[in-house]
Amino acid sequence: MGTRRIIAAVPALFLTACDRGILNPVGPVGSAEKMILINSTAIMLAIIIPTIIATIAIAWWFRAGNRRAVYRPNWEYSGAIELVVWAIPVMTIMLLGGIAWIGSHDLDPAKPLPSRKPTVHVDVISLDWKWLFVYPDQRIATVNQLVVPAGAPVSFRLTSGTVWNVFFVPQMGTMIYTMPRMATRLNLEADKPGVYEGISAHFSGDGFPGMRFAVHAVPPAEFAAWAASAHSGPALDAQSFEQLQRPSSYVKPFTYGSADPKLFDYVIAGRPLPPVSPKTTPPAQHVSPQPPAGKNDVR
Repeated sequence: MGTRRIIAAVPALFLTACDRGILNPVGPVGSAEKMILINSTAIMLAIIIPTIIATIAIAWWFRAGNRRAVYRPNWEYSGAIELVVWAIPVMTIMLLGGIAWIGSHDLDPAKPLPSRKPTVHVDVISLDWKWLFVYPDQRIATVNQLVVPAGAPVSFRLTSGTVWNVFFVPQMGTMIYTMPRMATRLNLEADKPGVYEGISAHFSGDGFPGMRFAVHAVPPAEFAAWAASAHSGPALDAQSFEQLQRPSSYVKPFTYGSADPKLFDYVIAGRPLPPVSPKTTPPAQHVSPQPPAGKNDVR
C-alpha cells in the first residue's frame, strides 16, 4: 500500500511543479511558447524513439546466440540505409528550423501584441537587488511588485542601473536581458486575473536569491483604482532614487506616489535625476528593506 501511494504521488508532484511555470501559461506569448516547446519535443522524439528502438533491436538480433543472424564481413554500403540515415535528420532539422523561424518572427519581444484594449507602458529598471517598475503614463512607481490590467497588453522598456540581469515571468513567457546604458523591449499580456511569480534569471551577486517580484494581474477597473490611490504615496525623486540604488535584498514591495516619467531616460543616459522641492522628499524608511505596509501595496 505504501508503494502504491508513492507511485500515485509522483505525477502530482510533477503537476504541482508545473502549476506556476512555463507549462501553465496565462497569456498569448506564454501559450505560443508552450506550443513551440511541445512541437519541438514531439519532432525530436520522432527521431529519438525510433533510434532507441532500432539500437535495441539490432543488438538483440545480432546477439551471439541468434544463429539466424547473417554475418557479412565484406558488407560496406547500402543506398537505402544511407537515404534513411540522412533523410530523417535533415527533415528533423528542417521542421525544427521552420518552427524556430516562424516563432522568432511571431514572438519578437519588441513586436506589439494585437489587442483592442489600450496598452499599458511600464519601464523596468533592475537594481541591486530589487526591481523598480515605473508607470510613465500614471506617473507612479513600484518596487518588487508589478500591477497590470488583465487582458490588456503591457509594453515594457527595460534597462539596468547596475549589472546585467534577466527579467522573467515564467507564466507570461519570454525572458529578456536588462543591460546598463542599453534598452530592451518586451510585450506581454496576462489573459486572466491572478498573482504570478517574477524572477531574476541571471546571477548578479550576493542578493540575487531575494531578487523576486509578484505580478498582480487585476481587472482593468481595479487597476485604474489602484493607480489613482497610489498617488498618496511618497515621491520618487533624486534623493529617494539614490537611496533606492543602494544594495539591499529581500525588499518588501512598496509604491511611490509620484515618479518622473523620464526616469528611464535618465538612467539610460547615466544622468542623475533633476532635484525637486525638499518637501516632496520621502523619509529614508520608505526605501529600507522593511517599509511599513500601506493601503497602496498590492498583496
